Amino acid sequence: METLSLILTGIVALEHLYILWMEMFAWETVGKKTFRGALPEELFKATKGLAANQGLYNGFLAAGLIWSFFIENPEWSFNIRVFFLGCVIVAALYGGITSSKSILLKQGLPAILALICVLISYNY
Repeated sequence: METLSLILTGIVALEHLYILWMEMFAWETVGKKTFRGALPEELFKATKGLAANQGLYNGFLAAGLIWSFFIENPEWSFNIRVFFLGCVIVAALYGGITSSKSILLKQGLPAILALICVLISYNY
């Protein structure tokens, strides 16, 4: 179970690194394809700065999850991993309520599965 928790945490971190890249550097290309229909075409240029700010926050989530892999103290590693997975879940819930329900599935579900595996593997 510990291996699965590490893999799932890594997947969540990679997903948020991808979101960082898309929102900060590819908003008017990949972002436009990803959010086709959610925003009018002409708003992508106008919202580039807002998207970059959101991307930065996604990068912080990824950084926290990646950091948890390098903490040698198992208790601290667990705490940091649980905290950042919890942040991802809260962000996915908010995004699912305010933006698109698909965020719950695409971002929330992997984080929830990772958190469950982390909690089981550390017997808390």
